[in-house]
Amino acid sequence: MTKMNVMKLYGMAKAYEELQLTAKAGELTVDEALGMLVDREQLDRENRATSKRLIRAKLREKALVEDIDWRHPRGLDKAAFKPMLTCDWIRRHQNIIFAGPTGLGKTWLACALAERACSEGLTALYFRIPRLFGQLNLARADGSYERVMRNLSQANVLIFDDWGQALTEQERRDFREIIEERFDRGSIIITTQVPIDRWHEVIGDPTIADAIVDRIVNRAHRFALSGDTMRKEKPTSKPTKASQGVQL
Repeated sequence: MTKMNVMKLYGMAKAYEELQLTAKAGELTVDEALGMLVDREQLDRENRATSKRLIRAKLREKALVEDIDWRHPRGLDKAAFKPMLTCDWIRRHQNIIFAGPTGLGKTWLACALAERACSEGLTALYFRIPRLFGQLNLARADGSYERVMRNLSQANVLIFDDWGQALTEQERRDFREIIEERFDRGSIIITTQVPIDRWHEVIGDPTIADAIVDRIVNRAHRFALSGDTMRKEKPTSKPTKASQGVQL
């Protein structure tokens, strides 16, 4: 077990330890016991790799596709959405757009799909649009712009959350560069409250807007959400006599 851990065979070492405590250990053939150890090591490596991808993705929400609430009336087409769970849309370099009012779980759904992608061995990165441009400005100032853009281009799927703020000239150029670099090479998930027919207003420059919108929308699965917010306010409890006057 010590040598296994030194060789970083952590899953195999743990499985071997557990095997020694099993009454049926002596009944296993060499092939069966070795197969059990190898399977455990493979599973452990896959889990560790997934954890690293999730840490690097920096997803805003801890979301799982298994926890999607299909009962809430928000216009999420189950038949259209379920094929997204296979991640084939990422392998085909397609995009997803979640559009609709606040409070309908657009960010949560985007993070759930990214989590599934990481579990499938794909890489993801999450950005809120204001922070994305802030990071690019800092990278330009400290000389790391090329490295940051390279990281953006290498991720299998990028999440651009809260798309809709008016872009400056520099932001338009940066965003066009990202979109063009990823076209037919990577996928994008966009969450927005702005209807697609108003994206030209957000981008500003008609020529750049045409290039950006064409590359995103024409290869996108669109989910237009609507309805009441899913965010429920918790009722404020009245202070009890015992708690009145206590300072925290």
